[in-house]
Amino acid sequence: MAVIAGRPNRGALLPSRLSALSGSRAGSLTIFIVRRILWMVPIVFFVILITFFLMHLAPGSPWDRNGGRELSAAVRHNLDLKYGLNKPEYQQFELYLWNAAHFDFGLSYQYEGKTVTALIGEGIPYTATLGVLAFLIIVPVGIALGVVAALRQNTRTDYITMGFATVAASFPNFVVGALMVVVFSVEMARWTQHAFFLPAADFGVDDHLIMPVITLSLLPIAYTARLTRASTLDTIRQDYVRTAWAKGLSERIVVLKHVLKNSLIPVVTTLGPTFAFLVTGSVIVETVFNIPGIGRAFVVAVTSRDYPMILGTTVLFSVVIAVANLVVDVLYVFIDPRVRLT
Repeated sequence: MAVIAGRPNRGALLPSRLSALSGSRAGSLTIFIVRRILWMVPIVFFVILITFFLMHLAPGSPWDRNGGRELSAAVRHNLDLKYGLNKPEYQQFELYLWNAAHFDFGLSYQYEGKTVTALIGEGIPYTATLGVLAFLIIVPVGIALGVVAALRQNTRTDYITMGFATVAASFPNFVVGALMVVVFSVEMARWTQHAFFLPAADFGVDDHLIMPVITLSLLPIAYTARLTRASTLDTIRQDYVRTAWAKGLSERIVVLKHVLKNSLIPVVTTLGPTFAFLVTGSVIVETVFNIPGIGRAFVVAVTSRDYPMILGTTVLFSVVIAVANLVVDVLYVFIDPRVRLT
């Protein structure tokens, strides 16, 4: 934290561990992280509050249609008693908060006898594998395309790179996924007599990862490339970069030491939410390629009005997004030493 020169620290006669800790860079960073983690508690609380009452404001109940058939009044009553839906909404909310504080998110209405925690645990490996692989492609490819386009501004390389980014950003995920299934699964299997094609199902096979990862990566790559290009163009016009060029430094040294590092802050800002989106599941991609991940489970829960599953996945999404934003803020300190966290 910044301290004005010549001004004595308040409470200097009674130094505390907190003031001593905040005087160092590492201490300031630690205090900032702890403060942000504590702020996650009210954030998650309001997410649960809004989601809970929005679900109950919607007309109908989870038992309106069960397997395509209507349930009798006696069966509905027994189900309400079993899951506590006969109680007033404020009591249901208090009970859910108490259980959630103990990491108990209840039983799923749709899957008999299975907890929400177990269902989320089953979907996380699929979604995390897909999201991490996509992120590992997005970061180097998107940044590299943006930097190359900026360094070759108004050349054929720039036009080709930005043309690719524009086309990739213009097609929705479900269109890209459907086209890839038709071309690389259906048509390629027919052309090669099933000798070579990319499977569109049976997630877990290495070949099945190719199309979902590419589909999930295209739009973030395009957005990252365009943002990196704009940020890099702004950086290379700065005086310190011109000075580095005037000194006769090689392009590699100027780009890596002076341009790239100072161009990354706007890019890192977007990579945090992008990573959170990827690891919490892409609903469209998981549906198109029949991947049993968290995103698809969330859609099924919404359509079946599985209240505990909706709340559990929403809490997971909010925590992951909050943590990703915290990591981005911490990365600012290491990318740009001028940044101070207060």
